[in-house]
Amino acid sequence: MRTRRAALGTIAGAVSLALTLSACGETGESGSGSGGGTIGIAMPTRASERWLTDGKSVVKDLQAKGYQTKLVYGDDDPKAQVAQVGKLVEQGVDALIIAAIDNKSLTGVLQQAADADIPVISYDRLILGSENVDYYVSFDNEQVGRQQARYIIEQLGLEDGKGPFDIELFAGSPDDNNTKYFYDGSMHLLQPYLDSRQLVVRSGETTLDKITTLRWDGPTAQKRMNRVLSKSYNNETVDAVLSPYDGISLGVLSALKSYGYGSDSKPLPIITGQDAELASVKSIIAGEQSQTVYKDLRELATVAANMADDILKGRTPRINNRRGYKNGVKDVPAYLLQPASVDKSNYSFVLAGYYTAEELK
Repeated sequence: MRTRRAALGTIAGAVSLALTLSACGETGESGSGSGGGTIGIAMPTRASERWLTDGKSVVKDLQAKGYQTKLVYGDDDPKAQVAQVGKLVEQGVDALIIAAIDNKSLTGVLQQAADADIPVISYDRLILGSENVDYYVSFDNEQVGRQQARYIIEQLGLEDGKGPFDIELFAGSPDDNNTKYFYDGSMHLLQPYLDSRQLVVRSGETTLDKITTLRWDGPTAQKRMNRVLSKSYNNETVDAVLSPYDGISLGVLSALKSYGYGSDSKPLPIITGQDAELASVKSIIAGEQSQTVYKDLRELATVAANMADDILKGRTPRINNRRGYKNGVKDVPAYLLQPASVDKSNYSFVLAGYYTAEELK
């Protein structure tokens, strides 16, 4: 790994510096610290509850360690994010934590960071095509897909030979490296049942290039589900939908309801999800969305903050996966956390302390 650039001059006193809100998506999360340096945090969007939680959690953990922070949101615009990261480099941050919008768009600006000897932590979404990514922090993303698939298999009784059932497949954004890991994890378990015709995809759309959802957008997923239902389900009903993310799940639900699903005569299919966003947890409690995969974002933020702190203090960060994440140029050393499957039977236990009872009403 590169040695980090020389520390900036001493930050005066305990004065709190305010971040000027000039670039698209910048927030007021400019940190007050005790002179430990300044860390730039680039998150992809404010349209998703989870990324707001990530941003606030990373800021909180870094400020607790004495760092100042500059948090920006790219609002799903790759060019805006590139400009934001470039500005953070120009401002002389000591390290960067980046959750990429487009995993291949940051190569040039990361070279600028490398030239300034600014270490880079890729946060949750692996940045591709650049040698200037020092570490990666995320969850075991293939395990996320496996948990979604496992839930469908168990609920449909596929291991007991039940079927055939009709299923439709959705995937995440094509420019997010995690999309492939989620898909590969789920298909590892579902493919044998597709091959045996216990599971049937009536739309015929099974390959990753046919089922992705740009920017993980719920309305985009809703439009696709509407199209699939109108073309392929005139006299049949959907039994399960593999959805990789809660926002997509809610879009799929909206489409299904518009086609009469959700009644005693036409029940909703099994619908998976990810991120345990509040709206989806409430939907699970109400008996609509079936499952989600919970990833404690507070833990992810803590790992990222600890990693940045270790780098800047000359310590070797803790990792648990050295060669499993290849970005096309290098093996990026990673620390992976484990996700947990959540449904109506266990949400109160798994999510204890994450949401209050009042929030879940």
